[in-house]
Amino acid sequence: MDSAPANPSHGLKEPQRLPFESAKIRRLVLGSYWTIIILALPFWWRLTSIERIALPSVRVRAQLERKIVFPVHVQLDAPSFENSAPRLATELNEGLAQTLHASPTWRNLDIRVGIGESAEDRSSPAPNAYTVFLRDRTAVQHPRQLAVSPEDASVHQLARILSGLLAPEISPIQEQRVIQYSDRYRLAFTLLNENAASDRLVHSWDIQPAISADHMFPILSQLNALHNITVESQVQYHAPLAFEPMHFTDGNTSFHGITPEDLTVFINSAEWSLCNYPVSWAFGIRVLTCDSASSVSNDPVLHFVLFVPSSSRQFCILDAHGSRTNQSAFLLPQWGGIFILNRHADGAMVTHLTAADLVPVFAAFSSQLAALLGVPSLPGGVRSEVASPLSDWQLDALLRHRTLENILNSQQTLQSIVKLVDQIEAMPVDQKVRGDVHNALSALEEAYQSAVESPAVPLRWSSEALSLASHAFFNPGMLAMLYFPAEHKYAVYTPLFASISVPLIVALGREIYAWRMERRAARNG
Repeated sequence: MDSAPANPSHGLKEPQRLPFESAKIRRLVLGSYWTIIILALPFWWRLTSIERIALPSVRVRAQLERKIVFPVHVQLDAPSFENSAPRLATELNEGLAQTLHASPTWRNLDIRVGIGESAEDRSSPAPNAYTVFLRDRTAVQHPRQLAVSPEDASVHQLARILSGLLAPEISPIQEQRVIQYSDRYRLAFTLLNENAASDRLVHSWDIQPAISADHMFPILSQLNALHNITVESQVQYHAPLAFEPMHFTDGNTSFHGITPEDLTVFINSAEWSLCNYPVSWAFGIRVLTCDSASSVSNDPVLHFVLFVPSSSRQFCILDAHGSRTNQSAFLLPQWGGIFILNRHADGAMVTHLTAADLVPVFAAFSSQLAALLGVPSLPGGVRSEVASPLSDWQLDALLRHRTLENILNSQQTLQSIVKLVDQIEAMPVDQKVRGDVHNALSALEEAYQSAVESPAVPLRWSSEALSLASHAFFNPGMLAMLYFPAEHKYAVYTPLFASISVPLIVALGREIYAWRMERRAARNG
C-alpha cells in the first residue's frame, strides 16, 4: 500500500509558509508593541507623577506652642480712690492673676492694674487701657471707663466685675449657641403667614425703616468692626407647620401651646423656602444702600423669622413643665431666631406692618443677633450708661475672644494639613497649597505682634490666617485624595491593563522560548 503524501494538495497554504506568519515578522510585530510601551514609560511617569512640594512642617508644629498675649492696662483713678489706690492695685493684680490662670480661655490675657490720672482727663484712652473711678453707682461709660460704687470698691467685688468685663466666661450652652466666626454674614429676615387663606393675611411690612430704627441698625454698625453684614428680606404667604400644636383652654381663652420639643422642629424646612431673597441691603458704618438684585453667595446665613399664625388661633410657648409663658420669641442655636406675632380675632384687620408695629419684633431680633454672634453680657450689678447698644468693654472682649477662636482654628487646620500629607504618601501638594500655608503662618505672626494694638487689628490677621488655612485644606487637588485614594485607581485600571498586558507577556515568553529552542537545534544539527 502506498504511503500518504507528506503534503496533501487541498488548495490552501500552510500557515508556517505565510509571509506575515513567519517567525521574523511575528517577532517584529511583538517587538514594536514592547518598543512603544518602553518609549511611553517616561511620558507616563511624567504625566502621572504627583507634585509634592515640602510644607513648613516644623513651623506648623511650632505654632501649637505659640500663644497670643493681650496686654490690658487698668488704671485706678488716684483722686477718687485716694490713699487706698496703691493697696487696691496690688491686691487686684494678685486676684486677677489667679482668676485668669484658672480660666481655660483667658490665660493669655495679661492684665496689669496701676494708678492713673483722673478719669475726666482721659477722654481718649489707649485701645488696651481702661479707667476705673469711684461714683455713686456701678456702670460702664464711654470711652472704656468703669464707675464703681463704694459698695463695689472692695477687692473681691472689683475683681469680679473686672474679670467679668475683660475676661467673660462662656458657658457650654452659650458656646453651642454662638455661630462659627466669619468675616461676612447674611441676615435673612422673613415674614411668614401660616395660612394664605386667612382674612388677616399680612401682605407687606416696613422692613427697611424697622432695621434702620434704634434697635437693629446701631448694633449692626458696631458689629461692623468684626463682620461685613448683608441684610435680606422676603415675605411668604403660606407657611404651614410640620406639626399640630396642642390645644388648651384657660377659662374663656383658648390657645395652642408649643412645647420645648416643638420649638426644635418649628422650622418646616421641607415646605418653607428660606433661601430666596429678592431684596438685600449691605450695611456699613452709617451707610444703608438698597439693591434690587437677589443676593447669592456662600456666606453664612442667620435667619430671623416673623411668624404670623392664622387668625383663628393663637400660639403660646410652654415651659418644660407645660405651663404657659409670656415669651413670644425663641432662638435656635447657630441658626437664628423666631418671633411669633399673635393677633386677636376681634382686633382690627391689619394687612401691613408699620415700623412702629415692628419695634418689639426687632428689639427681640437684636438681642438674638447679639447672642448668636457671641456678644458677652455685662456682669451682674453693672449698668450701661453709653448711648450705643454695646459698650467698649463688650466689644473689646468679643474681639479678643474671636481672635483666640480664629487662632486656635487656624493652628488646628494647619496641623491637620501636615498630618494628612504625612499619612497619605500620594497626597499632592502644589505651589498654591504651600503658598497658602506660608501666608497663613505669616498672618498668625502678624496677629501675635499686633496684639499690643487695638483688638480689631489681631482679629483681622487671625481671620486672614483662618481663611488661608481653610483654603489650603480644601484645595481641590488635596481634597480629591480623601475620596479617591490610590486603591480606587488600582481597582479601576487593573481590569483594563490586565486584559492588554497578559497576552503581550505570554506572547513574549513564547517567542523567547521558541528562539532558544531554535538556537539549541542549530547547535546540535
